[in-house]
Formats: sequence, C-alpha cells, structure tokens
Amino acid sequence: MAIRPTPGRSLVTGRALVDVIRAATLGSYGVTGFAGGPLTRIVEAIGLWQPGLTIRRGPALEIELDLDVALGVPVAEVARQVDSAVRYAVRRALDREVDRLVIHIGGLRVQPGGHLPAAAPPIAPTVVRSRDLADSGTDVA
Repeated sequence: MAIRPTPGRSLVTGRALVDVIRAATLGSYGVTGFAGGPLTRIVEAIGLWQPGLTIRRGPALEIELDLDVALGVPVAEVARQVDSAVRYAVRRALDREVDRLVIHIGGLRVQPGGHLPAAAPPIAPTVVRSRDLADSGTDVA
C-alpha cells in the first residue's frame, strides 16, 4: 500500500541549502575546493562560514561559486559539470529551479598526491609526420 504525500509547506534552512550545494560542487569532476586563502580555509574548517559560496534567496534563487580547479583538467568542462550537478541537487532536494548560477574559477591547484601533467615533446611546425592526418581523426578520401 503506497503512502500518499500530504500537501503542505516545508522549511529548508540556509545551512541545509549550503550543504546540498557544497556536496554537489565538491563531488564534481576536477573541483579541488572553494577558492580562498589560508584564513578563509580556517573559518571554513570551524564551520562559521562557507567561503566561495554565496546564496541569495527570495523570489529568485541565485547561487555564486568561487572554485579552485585541478591543474590539467579542462576548466570549461568542470564548470559545465558543476552547473549540472548543482542544478540537479537543488531541484531534487527543494523541488525548485536555480534561477541564476555564476561560477568563478579562482585558481588552479595540484591535487594532493598528484603530479603535474607531462608536457608534450616539442615538434617543429615544419615537420609533418606520416601519421599526423590519420591521428587527427579527419576522414580523407
């Protein structure tokens, strides 16, 4: 026997909304954390404030994120992933759409225990290798 939902109102605290957005953001590919210096990280660890995350509620729900991204990953792809993850998490948790989502990339960070991406060996621009066209994925008849 299915339980029918009772219509009514629910109250979501600001802290719960921050937790939903924070979890969706940090769970996204390439995000190493919220942007901020050492002092803001201490404040974040204490739990007084979430630096890099601004939420404006009212008739419109507006979210602004300042993020650090892992070095070597495509920044545009990370931003698309975060956008999708945050909008989905808010829609699922609150049954409400995000009206405006702004993502700022504050810096690039090397992942803990990670290594810098290997640099490609330099190739002289006048040298054309036999596999260059085939490796480019271009179909030639």
